[in-house]
Amino acid sequence: MAGVAQSVQIAVRPEDFFSVITAYEEYPEFLEEMERATLLSRDGNTAEVQFSVNLIKRVTYTLILTENPPYSVRWTLKEGPFKVSNGSWTLKEQADGSTHADYAIEVKVAAFVPKSVSSRIVGQTVPALLASFKARAEGRFSL
Repeated sequence: MAGVAQSVQIAVRPEDFFSVITAYEEYPEFLEEMERATLLSRDGNTAEVQFSVNLIKRVTYTLILTENPPYSVRWTLKEGPFKVSNGSWTLKEQADGSTHADYAIEVKVAAFVPKSVSSRIVGQTVPALLASFKARAEGRFSL
């Protein structure tokens, strides 16, 4: 099972960074490999979102995301070409008002999905993803 956890410091308040994380349909505007993100449903703090990404090959999957504003977002796979796709954002406010964000993802591919896709998701893509979220948040908000 492929998994990774990384952290990033963002010079915005947790509430502001949380608003960037939960604006799912805006992901294609700032995540290079994200082709589409469609909010299928929302019930309180639970959202069902379908994503389409191009990572060596096009992959479409649906996640159930549980939001705990402004501290965390956790997700599990509802459907798609993976056996497992779980993850989370955990946000902590720092003394200066900035945000320490921990990001974790675990992916296990189905037999017909190339291992290179999951390896790219958890290895090469995560640092770029964190940098993109940081740039988006800091470009919209400031302390």
